Amino acid sequence: MINWLRDISAYAVIIPVCAGVFIAADDQTSIVVVLPELLQDFRIGPGELDRASWTVTGYLIGYTAAMPIMGHVADRFGRRTVFVGALVIFMLGSALVATSPDLQKLIGRDESDLNWMIGARVFQAIGGGAMIPVAIASVGDVLPRARHAMAFGIIGASAEAGGVIGPLWAGLITNFSSWEWVFWINIPLGLAVIAALKFSPAGVRNPARIDLVGGALFVAVLALITAALSRAGDTDVVFGILIAAASAAAVTTVWWHRKVDDPILPVRLLRTIKFTASNAAHLAAGISLITVMVTVPLMANTVLGLSPLDGGLMLLRMTVAIPFGAIAGGLLVQRVGARWSAIAGFVLAAVGLAAMSKWDIDIGDPSMTVHLAISGFGFGLLIAPIHTSALLYAKAGERGTASALITASRMIGMTIGLAAIAAWGTLRFENLAEDAPITFEGVEEITSAGLTVFQGFFVSASAVAVLGVIPAWLMGRDRVESASGAST
Repeated sequence: MINWLRDISAYAVIIPVCAGVFIAADDQTSIVVVLPELLQDFRIGPGELDRASWTVTGYLIGYTAAMPIMGHVADRFGRRTVFVGALVIFMLGSALVATSPDLQKLIGRDESDLNWMIGARVFQAIGGGAMIPVAIASVGDVLPRARHAMAFGIIGASAEAGGVIGPLWAGLITNFSSWEWVFWINIPLGLAVIAALKFSPAGVRNPARIDLVGGALFVAVLALITAALSRAGDTDVVFGILIAAASAAAVTTVWWHRKVDDPILPVRLLRTIKFTASNAAHLAAGISLITVMVTVPLMANTVLGLSPLDGGLMLLRMTVAIPFGAIAGGLLVQRVGARWSAIAGFVLAAVGLAAMSKWDIDIGDPSMTVHLAISGFGFGLLIAPIHTSALLYAKAGERGTASALITASRMIGMTIGLAAIAAWGTLRFENLAEDAPITFEGVEEITSAGLTVFQGFFVSASAVAVLGVIPAWLMGRDRVESASGAST
């Protein structure tokens, strides 16, 4: 009993950062439920999904771009200081998103112009993107190595729990009020977390300079690649220019990181197979996960004819299983190592997604719940082994940057996956439905076209999960000793 209480108190020190991570993660998934209502408010049709998708993609870009930069800043100035600053940015961004329709009218913009909304989402994401890597890095400041895998699982579970609540919370709010309140709620919650962080340790500081040029180059590469992917179905010259610019930015980034002494990305760690494999595995997980998280509510709100709340509840059947998988993954790493834990996660996710690709308009329970739960549990299993393998060889002053990069890999995957969905999905739908007549039979034909596109998304997500087994194998068999058997 005493040992059990000692374990609980040891992990209690990360509760405030877990709460912040939870709030930031909530807005990653809540937007996919709000998206159908946004399409109506901004008068954007089904054939313009690529435009609306930037409300999600913009958040992912800002979220991902902030990670290595803010991870580096956290190593320099301390985890707690940077975490509080990130929360403040996130709350201000939430207010800007909530007021974007009114501000847009105030400055005389067209009501279908999403640029202000997208800009506000990017700003909000800069704060949200800093929280997870700083939280993960703080584990090394407050807990011994033997407890790291479980702590990573707890933080991962907090992030995924935010993802669980996000669709349900957004569905409830939009069912009784307007979508703006999905973002207003972040402000009082953020203030409560800041108050709790007063009792958290400040963290280790690294006096090294911050590589702002490297950070800017990283942002440029990410933004250009995403913009290029969003136009992948086009044949105009813009696509070629974006590809050329992204390639040039990538080459410049490599050159710069070889030149400077303390680059924004951890070059020493990137030269290790296990760290690189962990990043590749997280990239695959991100592509597969975002495909499902966008497809399920869109499918529910379109071809299945369900409400936003019902779409959120449908996605909840997957996201609710992710935190349980994250905790199980933390325990599994201690017993069988990172490699087999991650492989098990990818296999379960692939099996569940393959089953979902067979869904039709008559899909119901128990099949739907079982398929979603299997996929969610599989995605959850991946969290602890990937972070454990990635951070095993990071020095104390590198933890913020290393954890930022491993988290950014998943977000890059999500950004790539979403851009691909928007480009390929829109093109595929238009090709399937272009000859549909304006009759009852035409409506059925359009519904069938949408269903075919969604099934293709699930097949693609399953295939990416299968490919994820390759980097998972390369992560190695490193196993962390149980905390109960290790000295603290």
